[in-house]
Amino acid sequence: MNIPGTILPAKNGTGPAGSGFLTGIFSVTTGLMLSQIKEITGLDTPALQNWIKRGWVSSPVGKRYNIDQVARILIINMLRDTLQLDKIAFLMTYINGDVHDRSDDIIPESVLYEYICCIIDKCQHTDITDLENLRKLIVECTGDYKEKIPGSTQRLHKALEIIILAHESARIKMTAENLLSSIRYSGA
Repeated sequence: MNIPGTILPAKNGTGPAGSGFLTGIFSVTTGLMLSQIKEITGLDTPALQNWIKRGWVSSPVGKRYNIDQVARILIINMLRDTLQLDKIAFLMTYINGDVHDRSDDIIPESVLYEYICCIIDKCQHTDITDLENLRKLIVECTGDYKEKIPGSTQRLHKALEIIILAHESARIKMTAENLLSSIRYSGA
């Protein structure tokens, strides 16, 4: 299992997969260069530039991406195996409105990413096909969330439900593809 949205393996037994990942990186730098994001995500330059051009990610300042821009890139990247990019863009707008207007955000993307990592970690020990279990995990992991805009807690929870289900779908899809490969190449 990789840290969500990256090609980096998660370390088992050291807390939520990806929890603290961004804060660790940004404790030693104020921003990441495009080449560093490419190394972390496995994305190519045209894909990232396309996301900026389409307004899915705001432009870097001085060629550096801040923690929330990187979090947004990681979230989009982790969802693109199971959701179409225009649907991911809609979901991100549902959460935080216009990418260039921080006043309509209900949550910083870096905090959203931390919530996602927390929930993914807890999903490993819970049957989330029962949506009530997933909803309980979401409430548990977002317990410190302070609503800025009326109704934003409900919006956040609904978006997280979609994100986690999409992530789990990608994980299941990868497991199925690995099983298919094992029988294709083993002849069994």
